Amino acid sequence: MLVDDHPIVRRGLRDVLAEAFADAVIHAVGSGREALMLVRSHDWHVMVLDLSLPDGSGLVVLKRVRHLQPRLPVLILSMHSAEQFARRAIAAGASGYLTKETADAELVTAVARLLRGGRYFGRDVLEGVALGLHPDRDEQPHERLSDREYQVLRMIGRGKTVSEIAVELTLSVKTVSTYRARVLAKMEMRTNAELTHYAVRHGLAE
Repeated sequence: MLVDDHPIVRRGLRDVLAEAFADAVIHAVGSGREALMLVRSHDWHVMVLDLSLPDGSGLVVLKRVRHLQPRLPVLILSMHSAEQFARRAIAAGASGYLTKETADAELVTAVARLLRGGRYFGRDVLEGVALGLHPDRDEQPHERLSDREYQVLRMIGRGKTVSEIAVELTLSVKTVSTYRARVLAKMEMRTNAELTHYAVRHGLAE
C-alpha cells in the first residue's frame, strides 16, 4: 500500500514499484483515514507511508497500524529530513525511513528488504539518528514534546490558528489549546510568536 497525499507522487511511486515487482498488487491512497480502513479490511505485505497527510500526521497513522497489524512492515518515505522525524518514526515502529530525494533504485531496494523481513534506513537517516544520539549533544527543546505536541508546534510554526489546527486534525479547539499549553510549558515559552520563530529557525515549519 502506498500512502501519499500528492496524486502525481503516488502515480510515480506506483510506476516505479510496479516495474520492479511485476506480480505485486499495489493500492495507493491519499489519506490516513483511507489507509487505516484498508489496514482493517485487508492483509498487506508492506506499506510505504508519507508523514504529511491531509488528515493528520503519518506518525499517528504508523502507531495505529502497529496496533492493527503489528507485523506489517512500514517504510516511511518523507520530504522531511531525518533530523526532524527519523527518531520519532523509528520509536513508533517504522521498519525503514527514506527521504524523497532518494533514487528510485534505493526505494526498490528498501521495499525488497522489508518484504524479506528486514529493515532499511537511508544513509542520511543513519547519520542523523547517530548524531542525535551523540552523548555530547544537548537535547533540543522540541525533542521533549510528544508526537502530537510536536505536530501542533509545526502547524503553529506555519501560521495556523488553534481553530484551524482543530479542524485539520479533527480535534476540539479545547484539546488543541491543551496541546498548545503543554508545548509552551515544555519549551518554556509564552506566546505563539515565540513558537513560530523557533519553528522557522529550526526548520520545523516546512
